[in-house]
Amino acid sequence: MKKLLSLVIVSLLFSCQNTAQVKKDQNAKPIEVPLENGQAKAYFASGCFWCVEAVYESVKGVEEVINGYSGGHTKNPTYEASNTGRTGHAEAVEVIYDPKIVSFSTLVDVYFGSQNPTQVNGQGPDKGSQYRSIIFYQNEEQKQIIESKKAALSKKLNAEVAAEIYPFQKFWKAEDYHQNYEKLHPENRYIQGVSIPRLNKFKSKFPELLKDKH
Repeated sequence: MKKLLSLVIVSLLFSCQNTAQVKKDQNAKPIEVPLENGQAKAYFASGCFWCVEAVYESVKGVEEVINGYSGGHTKNPTYEASNTGRTGHAEAVEVIYDPKIVSFSTLVDVYFGSQNPTQVNGQGPDKGSQYRSIIFYQNEEQKQIIESKKAALSKKLNAEVAAEIYPFQKFWKAEDYHQNYEKLHPENRYIQGVSIPRLNKFKSKFPELLKDKH
C-alpha cells in the first residue's frame, strides 16, 4: 500500500511539474529561424514522425523533412527517453521548404488535413504525450495564422481541436535510423498498416498540393 501511495504521489508531482513547464514554454518568446539559401523551416508534431515526414515530403515546395523531438524540457532527448513521456517532448518534424512555392499557411492546412484533429495525445494507434499534436510558431504572424485556422476547423467540426500551439524554441534531430523511414522501409508492418494509408488519405484530399511525378 505504501509503495502504491508513493507511486501515486510521484506521478502527481511529475504531472504538476510538467504542467507548469508547459505553461512556461507557451509563454516563452518564440525563436525565429532565419532563411538559409532561400529556404525556410517550419515545425510540427502530429503522432508518429515517420507518418508526418512522408506526408510533408509529398508536398510541392518542400525540399526536405527531418525527424526529431520538440516541445519538451530536456536536452538531447533520445527516442527511448521521449517514449517514456517524461521528457515533455513530442515526436516532431522540421520541414525545410521554399516559401516562394509553398506558404506557411498552406503547410498548416497540410497539418490539419493529414490527421485526426480531435484526437488528444496521439494519432491513430500511437497514444501518449510523445505523440500529441503541436504546431510551433516563430513569430506573431504565424501564430495568428495557426489560431485562425484552428478556430475555423473547430467551428466546422463542432468539436475541440486537440493541437497545442507553442512558440518554437528548439528542435532536436532524431537518430539517423529514423530519417527517411517510410522510403527506406516500405515493407515494414507499421509503414504498411499506418503510414502509407495515412499518406494516401492525405493525397486523395489534396491532389493539387502534391509534387509532380516524373
